[in-house]
Amino acid sequence: MRKILLGVVITLVVLFAFKYCEDKKEDKIVLQESSMLIQEQILNVGKLIVTEGHFSEVFNYKHSQEIFGKYLSFDKKALVVVNADVTIAYDLSQIEFKIDEANKTLEIISIPEEEIKIYPDFEYYDVQADFLNPFVAKDYNQIKNTVKASLSEKIEKSGLKANAKNRLVTELSKFYILTNSLGWTLICNETPMDSMNSFQDLKL
Repeated sequence: MRKILLGVVITLVVLFAFKYCEDKKEDKIVLQESSMLIQEQILNVGKLIVTEGHFSEVFNYKHSQEIFGKYLSFDKKALVVVNADVTIAYDLSQIEFKIDEANKTLEIISIPEEEIKIYPDFEYYDVQADFLNPFVAKDYNQIKNTVKASLSEKIEKSGLKANAKNRLVTELSKFYILTNSLGWTLICNETPMDSMNSFQDLKL
């Protein structure tokens, strides 16, 4: 009788141990599957987000070269029309992140800075120059630098950067939707994201 009871007890212990191990194995599989799904989503989102704009400028360029003080000068001038395409982009393939399977968290460590690129097209009209003060490479470089500074100022005052940030937030919110559906926590800038509205307060 004792041998029978002992056999039953041993069998039950083995079954419980086996069931416990199987449950742990299933948990590990689920965690690994969730981790792989999150990494796949990050790769899918890891693309270039681009916001485009167009600007036009008209500049009057003038340069005087004085000889013998103010008594004699040689002038050159030009009317410069600039049409520029502008892009503001976030390369999300550069996002740094950390996945913690034990605590079921996805932490976004850093987000790349926006990349602003200006593609100007210059057209020169009414170009006038004296023989002793001709147009040279320095003049064209000065015009280009002036135009770039002016366009950069216009971009700052426009809504392009705000639009680019809104598109970035939209992409980041996809991480929240995924992690939340899997029972994970998304952390961004060391702040747990507890709702979609949390992204609006992020300092990016």
